[in-house]
Amino acid sequence: MKNAHDIIIRPVISEKADEGRELENTYAFEVRRDANKIEIRQAVESVFQVKVKNVTTLVNRGKMRRVGKHEGQKRNWKKAYVTLVEGHSIQIFESV
Repeated sequence: MKNAHDIIIRPVISEKADEGRELENTYAFEVRRDANKIEIRQAVESVFQVKVKNVTTLVNRGKMRRVGKHEGQKRNWKKAYVTLVEGHSIQIFESV
């Protein structure tokens, strides 16, 4: 069993995430690549003491990058959009 703090890596702060938070009560997190929707739901509910309505996940593919003549690829990472039940909110996002 994975620890809830190990599943949620960091919150995603972007314009799209801000719009989702304001309009649909949806929060974005970077999560472990091997975490599924059920584990993400349980982790968010236990860490932030909120009730989760829906979880949507996607994998962002790493982009190719060049530094001089060397070429490499950034890492792939998984993002989760977590929609909360009406009336619930996560306080760390409200202070940003």
